[in-house]
Formats: sequence, C-alpha cells, structure tokens
Amino acid sequence: MHTLAHYCPPCEPQLDVLYVDEAVLVLNKPSGLLSVPGKHPDHKDCLQSRAVAAYPSATTIHRLDMETSGIIVMALTREAHAHIGKQFERRKTKKIYIARLYGIVEADKGEINLPLICDWPNRPKQMVDHERGKQALTHYEVLEREKAATRVAFYPVTGRSHQLRVHALAIGHPILGDSLYGCNVSRAASTRLQLHAKSLTFFHPENGKEVIFETPVDF
Repeated sequence: MHTLAHYCPPCEPQLDVLYVDEAVLVLNKPSGLLSVPGKHPDHKDCLQSRAVAAYPSATTIHRLDMETSGIIVMALTREAHAHIGKQFERRKTKKIYIARLYGIVEADKGEINLPLICDWPNRPKQMVDHERGKQALTHYEVLEREKAATRVAFYPVTGRSHQLRVHALAIGHPILGDSLYGCNVSRAASTRLQLHAKSLTFFHPENGKEVIFETPVDF
C-alpha cells in the first residue's frame, strides 16, 4: 500500500505520455506517484518533476491524489494554463473516474451531495460538515456487482480534495485499498487505492475544440 511514510514511487514508465502538442501535455499518472513535490526532501520525485525534465515549460493545472491513477493534463504555455485553469474553475471540464467499492451498492445510479471540509486534527483527511463545508457533488453509476464489491463510475461535478473517497465512505462503501478512509477489510482487499481517472474532456486552448482523452483501468 502506498503511503508517504514509505514513499517508493514506480519507476516504469518514467513518464506515460498520452498526447502532446505545442500547448498541452496529457499524461497517465501511475498509482503511488505524487502529482507535485511533497515538503520532505524524499518526496521530490513526482509527475510534475518528471514532466518538466522532458518538457521544461510544463506546468501543473490540477492534481490527483498520490494513490489515484489516471489522466492529468498539463500546460506548456502560460496561455494554455490560464485557459484550461478557468475551465476547471468554471466546471467546464468533464471527468469520469472508475472505482471498486467495498460491499454491494444497491442503487443503480444516484448522487452524493455532501459538503466537505478539512478534518484539521487528522489532516490531510477530509470530512462531511453541513455547517462549514464547501459544496461537493458527485454522480455515480453502478457498472458491475461482484461477490463482495461493486465497480462504479463516478462523475464529479465539483473537485474537492478527497471528494470521491469521502463520498464513497459516506454511502457506506469505501473504495478498496483506501488507507485513509477504509475499514480493515476494505483496506486489505487491495494493495493500492482502486480509483482511476479514466476520462478527461476539456476545450483545447488554441482552437477551442472539445477534446476527450481516455486511459484504460488497470484493476
């Protein structure tokens, strides 16, 4: 299980490039690799540093949790960074995540609308707080029911820290392999967090056309 206390990021592939042009760089981040550098000197290896080594102008627009795998887009120009950054802020992007949840989710689809705030004494954990929390909305759809787990697609409307992990816990079905929010059984069910950013849709900053990038789920 990947934790910062035992940070050992995967070395292969060093950088999984899905697409690159003059403005954008689309990458597939492996589970266990930080999106940006951590504070500790041992946490400098990350997707951002690897991207900059190959593409010196690359800048990070959004992040995935260390344990989450999947698609991240970076900008290669200031204009592209501002353009795509505004799309994230204004919720113009579309994201699809795939997860395997502990237990059997009964509803075929639904929404989880629960405000989130940092659980400060236990940071980086987040928690539901109806008085002080920021709005967090997730739509979900069941893809497959297994014997003791459920594969779902998450369609987050907002992008709060740990949103999908806390929302899954809130409906009683933590994501398998989640070291922060899972129970003993769900933690032990996988050596990694079974959450993958499968698809990202945004408008290309140079021509304004909608582009969709996908990457296969590896669990």
